[in-house]
Amino acid sequence: GGRCHLRFDDTNPTTEETEYVESIKEDVKWLGFDWGEHLYFASDYFDQLYEWAEYLISQGKAYVDSQTVAEMKQQRDAGTNSPFRDRSVDDNMRLFREMRAGKYKEGEHVLRMKGDMTNPNMSMRDMPIYRIVHKSHHRTGDKWCIYPL
Repeated sequence: GGRCHLRFDDTNPTTEETEYVESIKEDVKWLGFDWGEHLYFASDYFDQLYEWAEYLISQGKAYVDSQTVAEMKQQRDAGTNSPFRDRSVDDNMRLFREMRAGKYKEGEHVLRMKGDMTNPNMSMRDMPIYRIVHKSHHRTGDKWCIYPL
């Protein structure tokens, strides 16, 4: 027999609630699975994910983009760089930390990981990895207002 690992990708506080988690757990048990000690939530790793995001910024591999969603889509479709792609590491780090501190509105900034803007696979073109969401999380409360994508 195998081992069941039950993992919840609870990175969007607007769609996750404890009642959904409990319902899924009940359904998985009904199917005959027992995860025992192997119950995991992405939110258990928010601190580590944040540290990794700061590391990417410090290495020049991620940047805070201040374009609108429409502008971002247009430049991704065209395969052109964001006008904010070459911000300094210091400016990106400051903005990202201000995002975490709640200084900005939803949609005002996103953190994007630098990819290949000419790649035919659109998913490889400077993918967003953090966004601002001012909503309480079902497990972490109000500790975060930025969430990984």
